[in-house]
Amino acid sequence: MGAVTTSDAALAAEFDRHRGRLIGIGYRLTGSIADAEDAVQEAWLRLAGTDRAGVRDLGGWLTAVVSRLCLDRMRSAAVRRERYVGPWLPEPIVTASDPDPADLVADRDDLRMAALRVLHELPPDQRFAFVLHDGFDVPFSEIAELLDCAVATARQHASRGRRRMTDAAPAERAPLPVQQEALDAFLTAVASRDVAAIGRALHPDAAVYGDSGGRARTARRPVLGREKVARFAAGLIGKYGDELLAGTRPVRVNGDPGLLVPGTGEAAPRVLAVAVRDGLVADLFDVVNPDKLTRVRWDVHPQEW
Repeated sequence: MGAVTTSDAALAAEFDRHRGRLIGIGYRLTGSIADAEDAVQEAWLRLAGTDRAGVRDLGGWLTAVVSRLCLDRMRSAAVRRERYVGPWLPEPIVTASDPDPADLVADRDDLRMAALRVLHELPPDQRFAFVLHDGFDVPFSEIAELLDCAVATARQHASRGRRRMTDAAPAERAPLPVQQEALDAFLTAVASRDVAAIGRALHPDAAVYGDSGGRARTARRPVLGREKVARFAAGLIGKYGDELLAGTRPVRVNGDPGLLVPGTGEAAPRVLAVAVRDGLVADLFDVVNPDKLTRVRWDVHPQEW
């Protein structure tokens, strides 16, 4: 490899100014930090081998390259997800329980696990158009070119995605102290192994979404309703007991309160995120698929992203 020239360093610095936005696009589109980073790395390699004279808008050029790479991944993933065992959730972004104010996740409602779960139920073309236009202000003319469709069709994809997101939108994010209080009350009730007490800590429309990919134990289907969720939680603590709670640490998962559960014995490691509604735990997202936990650091404070 040759020496890095001044122009190489300048190009790398200019590219780095766009990196956060590009990772954000990739993660929302694919639900995978690894896929997002791979797409951004590929964009860098293509940029390094491109005649810069033909790149008038670097940000737009990079957005187009990363988006197109992610679209290919989205379409192939849609086929794989038809065979996926149980619910599918995005890879969790785990940060310290008291993150830096500049943390990209902390104040982004569209990065909440509850929002991403709904987003990734959209067909790929709808998700693509909605994320790029509504989330990153990409013009419909450029989206249409990337999707190889008419501009009117791109608008329709975004409109349908927006409507479905609005219809299924999670409750507004409660203030952090309210969320933490609800989670603490739920954990206290779970530790008591009292189904009635657990139920009182849950919202009437509570739900559990467990993502294992068939490789660890959790709910194979969404568990819906306060009573069923209470029995499910009591069943888990009854089966695994202290093994499930050993070493559990509070963290933030995609900006919301959650738990890092290292697991031991038969209890698989997991990341648990919650969504709070009306001061009660509403949705629980139980990520136990080991492929989605490879970036989690269990022994020290999680690395922030």
